[in-house]
Amino acid sequence: MTDNSIGMGKQDRSERDKFEGELKRIIKASDEAGILLRVIGSLAFQMHCPEHGYLQEAMGRAYTDIDFAAYRKQTKEIKELMSNLGYTENREVFIVSEGERSIFDRPEIDLHVDVFYEKLDFCHTIYWADRLEVDGPTIPLAELLLEKMQIVKINEKDVIDTIMLLLEHPLGDNDTETINIKRIAELCSTDWGLWRTTTMSIPIASRFLAVSRSVSPLLTELVFFVNSMISALNLFAARAKLFRVRVLSSKNRFTTTFPRRGGAFLTERVLTCSKPTAVSRI
Repeated sequence: MTDNSIGMGKQDRSERDKFEGELKRIIKASDEAGILLRVIGSLAFQMHCPEHGYLQEAMGRAYTDIDFAAYRKQTKEIKELMSNLGYTENREVFIVSEGERSIFDRPEIDLHVDVFYEKLDFCHTIYWADRLEVDGPTIPLAELLLEKMQIVKINEKDVIDTIMLLLEHPLGDNDTETINIKRIAELCSTDWGLWRTTTMSIPIASRFLAVSRSVSPLLTELVFFVNSMISALNLFAARAKLFRVRVLSSKNRFTTTFPRRGGAFLTERVLTCSKPTAVSRI
């Protein structure tokens, strides 16, 4: 687990209220305008975890910005909405990302909003075509979990968010206040890198648990988190189909790779994240 201070640190109640209040204002305005915006990032976990949301503040998980998922077809409407709400667009981000991302700023209150169109493309790509209609006001819980599990160099804030989600919601085969394991298995079965990164969560969570034993009053929650992840990954392995990955060797042949408990595993492949700066903020 990497040591990254972004998103970690003491944050007083007034500062947290500022983020939460502004998020509600944007959601209300977007709903009234018929614009589909779904929350991602730390505030999404807070909104979807009313019982265990206190863990963020208790464990020093701070808000850094407001993040949304959206469809590209509503780009124009989103820009107009944010302008009407007093935000200024950083046009360079939209141009450099080739229309995949927008950033809007309100420097007078030290807030900025990040909008990701069509997909989350950090360490791995998670598309949300036809999925934003499934849940609200956040993206579906399956994608919310993968938002964190797809990070190769996961850090403390990501583990905290994941703890909350797994404590709050059961694992199952649907999207109604449930983490849809069937959906996660489908995505992992077609993307070796995503599957590998997701299955790396167990030892990372275990190390986090070991470090937290002497400093955190939340031991019970952390133990349950690790057990929940074990159950989830067992379901991944049971449900995922065999898939093929290309091995970069002199013969350049294909080989069939099984889930870990089903056969040999390719340990020589190295996973990297192409956009670490963006990942560190969500």
